[in-house]
Amino acid sequence: MRYLMTTKPSDAVADENLYIEMGKFVEELTAAGVLLATGGLEPGGVRITSAGAEITVTDGPFAEAKEAVAGFALIEVRSKEEAIELARRFRKIVGDGESVVQQVFGP
Repeated sequence: MRYLMTTKPSDAVADENLYIEMGKFVEELTAAGVLLATGGLEPGGVRITSAGAEITVTDGPFAEAKEAVAGFALIEVRSKEEAIELARRFRKIVGDGESVVQQVFGP
């Protein structure tokens, strides 16, 4: 089962310890074959909507920067519970904030 874990930006200040702990976490998941992809996302982006034949493009899908998705990890695990546990471990490393875990369907 594949899951997409996303996280919103926080006010936390990244320090050297955070980078060290996150590096260990990423190495562990990569070595286990669990981590498929990871990355940061620009806070802006564009929203594309359609209504009938009309396509509208507007700046940014979020009203405020704090609502934006800051980063993601695509993981492959055996269960939803395992995905949640990895998200819990991630939150313990990065501190206060919000993450979302969603199952990815399809090939």
